[in-house]
Amino acid sequence: MRRAAMNSNPAHWHIGLVGYGEVGRILAEDLRAQGITVSAYDRQLDAADTAPALRSHALEHGVALADDHADLARDADFIVSAVTASQAVSVAEACAVGLKPGTFFLDFNSASPGAKQRAAVAIDAAGGRYVEGAVMTSVPPYRIHVPLLLGGPWAAELSPLINALGCRSKVASDRLGVASATKMCRSVMIKGLEAMVIESFTAARHHGVEDAVIASLQETFPGIDWERQAAYFFQRAIEHGRRRSEEMREVAETVREAGLSPWSAAGTAERQAWVADLADAGRFGERGSPGFARSADWRTEADRILTNAQADRIQASLNPTKD
Repeated sequence: MRRAAMNSNPAHWHIGLVGYGEVGRILAEDLRAQGITVSAYDRQLDAADTAPALRSHALEHGVALADDHADLARDADFIVSAVTASQAVSVAEACAVGLKPGTFFLDFNSASPGAKQRAAVAIDAAGGRYVEGAVMTSVPPYRIHVPLLLGGPWAAELSPLINALGCRSKVASDRLGVASATKMCRSVMIKGLEAMVIESFTAARHHGVEDAVIASLQETFPGIDWERQAAYFFQRAIEHGRRRSEEMREVAETVREAGLSPWSAAGTAERQAWVADLADAGRFGERGSPGFARSADWRTEADRILTNAQADRIQASLNPTKD
């Protein structure tokens, strides 16, 4: 039996959030503050170490938790997918199983144009309306008002509807891939700058020349507060390095699609993943604790990196690899 089409009034939508991480929880809070019905699903709801905090947040804000992707999709008039880049296509395919006809599916994920096009095939085949979304800056300072580029044949229809809910979206193109390409090419610079600052400043700290390096950068780029910016870059990489490394692998694929070898993007992915490995190993403190990735002085985190590097060198010298 054919199910009813979605409600045309966004204030009356049932919104489904796939991914209940930092972005998903922020969106949930801002939507629930408007009285919007929200449900969510995240694979971390089944993990012993993360489920309690996520379930507590959902209970506090009145967010219903679905059993799986298809369960979430069955009741949703509008779905936002905000997972890691590597899961973008599989999440779209999983949601398509329960999708209502006419449901908008907004793909927030930092995936390549090719990945977005593959995800669109699954949603459109199920009768949904796929829209790619490119988040153009960090979400926390802007929350639901974060600048957002939309793309695809349904983008122009969706944009005013979500803007009525507080979003700041504009249409990049009616062709899928344009919005994502804009985000991906920007990330070569932004995420790459994070990786370069971490590498440069940590090495400078080791050699005792960090003040001279920062003074030189300040002279060359006087519009940037390098001390403050460095602290922010270290914080974001430590907290979100895993997600950033996945995004940068998608960026590398975007660069390959242009016929270029993604040397910078690939190197950034490795550096972000390396920081994530250190964070997962507890080298920056306990993940989830109030002080984790919140140091106002980048030197604190650089010293932790250097201490870890020294320990690794000592360990390697004690256990040399045999030929």
